[in-house]
Amino acid sequence: MEFLYDYGLFLAKAITIVLAVAAVVLLVVAASMKQKHERGELKLTHISEELQSLRHHLKAELLDKKAFKAYEKQHKAEQKAKDKDQQSAESTKPRVFVLEFKGGIEASEVASLREEISAVLAIAEKSDQVLVNLESGGGMVHGYGLAASQLERVRRAGLPLTVCVDKVAASGGYMMACVANHIVAAPFAIVGSIGVVAQLPNFHRLLRKHDIDYEQHTAGEFKRTLTLFGENTDEGRAKFQEELEQTHELFKGFVSNFRPQLEVAKVATGEHWYGQQAVALGLVDEIGTSDDLLMKLADEKQVIKVRYQIRKKITDKLAHSASLMLSECYDRLLQKNRPM
Repeated sequence: MEFLYDYGLFLAKAITIVLAVAAVVLLVVAASMKQKHERGELKLTHISEELQSLRHHLKAELLDKKAFKAYEKQHKAEQKAKDKDQQSAESTKPRVFVLEFKGGIEASEVASLREEISAVLAIAEKSDQVLVNLESGGGMVHGYGLAASQLERVRRAGLPLTVCVDKVAASGGYMMACVANHIVAAPFAIVGSIGVVAQLPNFHRLLRKHDIDYEQHTAGEFKRTLTLFGENTDEGRAKFQEELEQTHELFKGFVSNFRPQLEVAKVATGEHWYGQQAVALGLVDEIGTSDDLLMKLADEKQVIKVRYQIRKKITDKLAHSASLMLSECYDRLLQKNRPM
């Protein structure tokens, strides 16, 4: 009887938790139906100020009390002397707007990039410049074409554009990088891969083996060149290859337009190179890392990181809270009913 009582109590608690979670889910769904679309928001980080704060913190940790007091006294005296014209000096300091782009296959990150660039162009002055930390192995042509066009907006606005490649800027990634006035790459960063690739499986023989028919109807001789399920023809393959070659020519022309000093025929073989090799080939202009460059710029300019991030929806927050509550209740239930 005691076993049945414990089991019934456990079952009642489980049902209560399930009902509570169901109620929360219903509230989340109801809220999502009423909620309007929320845009993202721009977040600015003053890298120059962060570096100054870091220096001060390190002094406090590394110096003994006497030396740190002397440093603080000198620092306060210098700061007091600058207070009168500090604000005016800061306001006239040229600014460096830092953006980050870590691109996937579809380059969907361009949605944030375009917002960041639009914001920068709205307030930038001729003395300002833009630095982009770029990391991408490439992907869809149209996605990276749009991303490169966003960087081109900076060039057209007359702002100096620098691209830093710490890890990789290949294929579509290099299509973006080549737009810059100046490209800085780490010694072993992967650069180049100026080429086009496409591949797809074909299941026609498998379908035929199992007596499965596949029909495809098109209007236009080359509306479809290669297909996943139909029988591919030599004419279709030739047309597909022709389209790849055309895309490659457009890619090479795009690179030549922004880097006329580059011997495109030599580097547009689809190969990639490391940063040290890329300098010699003219793919990049300088060896270095984004960290070194930012620290150097922060000494003489205002370095501001601009990031566009999507606001979390109420539904996401409620769902996360519900998940945590369910997990906590389940753990407590197991603890109470765990055999001794």
